[in-house]
Amino acid sequence: MTAYSLLDLVPIVQGGTAAQAFANAADLAKHAEDLGYSRYWVAEHHGMEGIASAATAVVIGHVGQATSRIRVGAGGIMLPNHSPLQVAEQFGTLDALFPGRIDLGLGRAPGSDQRVSRAIRRGMGGNGEEFPQDVLELQGYFADDPKLGIRATPGAGADVKLWILGSSLFGAQLAPMLGLPYAFASHFAPGLMMEAADTYRRNFRPSSVLDKPHLMLGFNVFAADTDEEAEYLATSQQQAFVAIRTGQAIQLPPPVRGYRESLGAHGQAALDQFLSASATGSPETVRRGLAAFIEQTGADELMLTSAMFDHQARRRSIGIAAEVMQGL
Repeated sequence: MTAYSLLDLVPIVQGGTAAQAFANAADLAKHAEDLGYSRYWVAEHHGMEGIASAATAVVIGHVGQATSRIRVGAGGIMLPNHSPLQVAEQFGTLDALFPGRIDLGLGRAPGSDQRVSRAIRRGMGGNGEEFPQDVLELQGYFADDPKLGIRATPGAGADVKLWILGSSLFGAQLAPMLGLPYAFASHFAPGLMMEAADTYRRNFRPSSVLDKPHLMLGFNVFAADTDEEAEYLATSQQQAFVAIRTGQAIQLPPPVRGYRESLGAHGQAALDQFLSASATGSPETVRRGLAAFIEQTGADELMLTSAMFDHQARRRSIGIAAEVMQGL
């Protein structure tokens, strides 16, 4: 069976609060654990009023406390925003608190615009050019490499599973060189998905942590009891996605009937292109969509994401997705 995991951007809904978003995240993570999801990841974003996971390591600690078995981690930490030593200390701390359960996905993008990026890592560059060297340095801290001259405490000897993330071919080239698992952001940038998957698999070199390639692909699921209801619930994420693409940052809005039609033919085509790695509908519709995607890609694991305005509807959606994945 293809493994299935959950990505949560910890959305702040219109009229809601960050505190509510964090409470929902803990509840959703526990629900995902009960449903057999392999891991629960949150992602680092900054300067976006609809996403509450900016202090990513803190949120992971909150979620880790609410769960007991599921792996928890970052999908990902945007390494250009941080020094490798700080990341080693933060995730070494998380590993000490939740031993054997911590994942650390590493991204090369800043997770924000340049203005916010400069405010985060003032005077430190942070343009992504040092990403491979930063990954190696981070690995050195976890391995307690004496050549670094500094011991990460906590961090040295921590059992943190590293992943390389990407939405281009850069990560697909770096991950196989380092013998690390690779996650591609096909849930919002599917254009290079198949080329990235082929690049990763073809160039993979076994390492001390992984003897064969492990490919994870992002996939959107908006599931409900009927196709009509699922399509309605999906319009919250569609509105937020269109807002981001047009340079806005909004809180997750309530669903709107007829939203897709209001975009016109050109807008609908663009939305379908960017969100092509998606299944929206009843359990049977979602089953067909997931089965076709797995057959097309041969992914070892899917990172499912399902942002919805109503928390109970979202719980139902990830429940349907889990039942479908178990059936496949």
